[in-house]
Amino acid sequence: MLWRGRRQSDNVEDARGQGGGLPGGFGRGGPGRIRIGPGVTGGGGLSGIIILVVLFFVLKACGIDPMQILAGGDAPTQSPGGGGAVSDSNTPASDEMKQFVSTVLAETEDVWKGVFQAEGATYEEPTLTMFSDQIRSACGFASSASGPFYCPGDRKVYLDTSFFDQLDRQFGASGDFAQAYVIAHEVGHHVQNLIGVLPKFNQMRQSMGEVEANEMSMRVELQADCFAGMWAHFTAQKGLLEAGDVEEALNAAQQIGDDTLQRRTQGYVVPESFNHGTSAQRQTWFARGFKSGKLSDCDTFNNPI
Repeated sequence: MLWRGRRQSDNVEDARGQGGGLPGGFGRGGPGRIRIGPGVTGGGGLSGIIILVVLFFVLKACGIDPMQILAGGDAPTQSPGGGGAVSDSNTPASDEMKQFVSTVLAETEDVWKGVFQAEGATYEEPTLTMFSDQIRSACGFASSASGPFYCPGDRKVYLDTSFFDQLDRQFGASGDFAQAYVIAHEVGHHVQNLIGVLPKFNQMRQSMGEVEANEMSMRVELQADCFAGMWAHFTAQKGLLEAGDVEEALNAAQQIGDDTLQRRTQGYVVPESFNHGTSAQRQTWFARGFKSGKLSDCDTFNNPI
């Protein structure tokens, strides 16, 4: 990804080394912790998708129970211009990882601002907090083992960048665009929060059994994957993607599918326990968002998954 030299977001907090949410996001803990605040009212596609989504969806995003799906991340230092994964030097003077994260977040801000404007709505930017080891959020306390997560209570994305190292070394998902996909997925949960998907699910979850809640959680997570694909669609239109970038994201989606993770960790799969989606489903919905760039094509609640 050609990210160097581009605008960096001011919405990044660096809490690394300070210690200190609740898991629930892209990684092992589960879908981004989403509890949701007031929905954004918009016209056309946004309002339409809200109505559809509002009937079924969103589980994981509640900020109630941890999500665990991904695992890890760090990668070799990126060469000038893009290409490889980004390393976390964690030094104030030349913190490449913070620059990368801030740039990717800025790109998501630009894309979603445009999407919301086209729907007659206003995009409210989230804050991204980088942390190490552990963190406390409005959703509770989380450790780095939880993986990246989104907390609707404070509208923040939480990211322990050591997760990228695991993503690369343990899961074989390397590259800067694999890392960007992780960030875009969590921002996708923020979009769900804004359009009212997450809050509705929190209500519905109260009366759901475990199996039903897991299925709804999958639909929430797959929609966040589709939203990440939408972001990649518009990023590609800017000419920022390099050869192999989309393949990096699809490989990451493959490596963190529920079925792939269960086979790797326990040797067998239990479909009833899936709460993020299979590898094939995650790849399919990312690719769907990437192909069209349309909100209406990311309705995981009224379409087969």
